[in-house]
Amino acid sequence: MDKIANRITLQRIARKAMIARGLDPDFPESVLAELKELANQPINKTEVTRDMRDKIWCSVDNDDSLDLDQLSYAEQLPDNKVRVFVAIADVNAMVHSQSNIDIHASHNTTSVYTVAEIFPMLPEKLSTDLTSLRYNADRYAFVIEMVVGDDGAVEQSDVYTAIVKNYAKLAYNSLGFWLEGTGPIPSEINNVEGLAENIKLQDRSAQKMKELRYKHGALNLETIEARPVFDGDTLSEMRVEQKNRAKDLIEDFMIASNGSTARFLTGKNFPSIRRVVRVPKQWERIVELASEHGFSLPEIADSKSLSEYLNFFKQKDPDHFTDMSLSVLKLLGSGEYILEKPGDTEEGHFGLAVKDYTHSTAPNRRYPDLVTQRLLKAAISGKPVPYSMEQLEQIAKNCTVKEDDVKKVERQVEKSANAILMQSRIGEVFNAIVSGASPKGTWIRLLNPHVEGKLVKGFNGLKVGQKLKARLTEINVEEGFIDFEHV
Repeated sequence: MDKIANRITLQRIARKAMIARGLDPDFPESVLAELKELANQPINKTEVTRDMRDKIWCSVDNDDSLDLDQLSYAEQLPDNKVRVFVAIADVNAMVHSQSNIDIHASHNTTSVYTVAEIFPMLPEKLSTDLTSLRYNADRYAFVIEMVVGDDGAVEQSDVYTAIVKNYAKLAYNSLGFWLEGTGPIPSEINNVEGLAENIKLQDRSAQKMKELRYKHGALNLETIEARPVFDGDTLSEMRVEQKNRAKDLIEDFMIASNGSTARFLTGKNFPSIRRVVRVPKQWERIVELASEHGFSLPEIADSKSLSEYLNFFKQKDPDHFTDMSLSVLKLLGSGEYILEKPGDTEEGHFGLAVKDYTHSTAPNRRYPDLVTQRLLKAAISGKPVPYSMEQLEQIAKNCTVKEDDVKKVERQVEKSANAILMQSRIGEVFNAIVSGASPKGTWIRLLNPHVEGKLVKGFNGLKVGQKLKARLTEINVEEGFIDFEHV
């Protein structure tokens, strides 16, 4: 394969994979025409209840992200309490229900992040500009205000609309290095008086939130995220991204915000689209896996016990904790969206150890979050629910199905990228771990490099979490196939 054409090849594979799964890689003319009109229309300012541009808000995201969904800010209160503010881009202010843009967004339901190209849910003029909480721009937002106790518990919360301004666009890696004491303070922070102290206050509060979640049984899983590195259009590597304090800060604030949003809607007697991870069906295998490493789990699924096992394993064998995390994650199963009507019993999110959980913090990238904004806006203004229960039920089901399709597309393109990088290594033997086992096949993940492939020979009797040696036998870049045999 021509190395120069790597990016073009992967882009073609991505588009083909999307179309095969009923996803639309392109915006239709009706959406582009509506976008032109939208860019010239003023936003109705009467909906905004507060002007909060005086607070030193900042965004934290990937270095190259322009579709900025959230900002954060914090204030110290007496008794070691902290008032945390999270601002979420008011995408609904410009994307109205049943508009052409909304109908297209409801089809794909999420942005598709492939190795070679991002296929945004909303046109980039919106997601990276008009509805992005861009640096130094006045923007409309939903604000989730939370009072966090010294123990990390959210003691009270509220949701309202406001106008905000981003004073510093920060990146995960450089901010994480500074918070961890391994890098200099980012210049963007130095440019804003008081921001350094404010971010450290946010970080301390987020850390307390995380500790409390772990006490309640949230799972401290360490997964692998690889980002492509291109030299021009030639793929040179898939670089593994590490977790850091900046990512933790945003993750903990988003989990708390999603919980506060869910409780706000419940308090207004409104329905909501909840994000749930049910009690794992393969708990028996998780129990067996823990037993193999000298830890006893109860017969009935319990997130707190599983959290204790993960902490035990991380201390005992830190070098293989990522592999154990991936095994547990596969056995837990994927999440889904469900409609929760007023009065329903909450199912909760097994992996996060929370009962109240909706998706509300990424409306530029996820459709359920945009729908949640419409519910919030109606609840805040005292208007009736803007959807029927049947519509919300259908939206939840469609988002679950489409999310699964999107993940398969993203995985397929990542496998094609790894196939490109592994072409020259056919015949080599690698240390690996079983990452998936079902009637459809047995999958393994190499310990180094972190590449997943199918075990096509010698797979009988293998279970998730088992270690083995495997020889690379065949590569198919177009299909994303990386085949191994057990040796």
